[in-house]
Amino acid sequence: SLLPLHRKPSLFILSGPSGVGKDAILHKLRETSLPLNYVITMTTRTRRERERENVDYIFASKEHFQELIDNNGLLEYANVYGNLYGVPRDQVEEALDKGHDVIVKVDVQGAENIKRIKPDSISIFLMPSSLSELSKRLKQRRTESHEALEIRIKTASEEMEKLPEFD
Repeated sequence: SLLPLHRKPSLFILSGPSGVGKDAILHKLRETSLPLNYVITMTTRTRRERERENVDYIFASKEHFQELIDNNGLLEYANVYGNLYGVPRDQVEEALDKGHDVIVKVDVQGAENIKRIKPDSISIFLMPSSLSELSKRLKQRRTESHEALEIRIKTASEEMEKLPEFD
């Protein structure tokens, strides 16, 4: 009889500029039957109106976040627009140890950090159709001041240059 093929579980990194649609992609993926373990990002930023605790993000105090940093509890973390975001190490390691494929959502800087730590991970860059389309999406969200919006658009332009570094 043929033995089933066993493969090492994969770590997928979903990244791209702010406002490109990473959350929308994850939402659609969750509606499929794909056997993926979804890691929930931790953040110190304030919860937005439609966001749910332990679904969209794990919302944490700066003190708790710092404890995790000090105790190597985050696979990677970054300061993004003045707020801390991180990938809880235990969520990733436990799922991979159980043989489950894992997907994490991080900014471009976070993707680079995870790829350095886990070079066999598969990095996916979600690209907007254009910078003007991305700008329009960010404006429609109405979550940033005009100045913050300008910074995000400038950052997005720089991040899009990193596309060749992704799988």
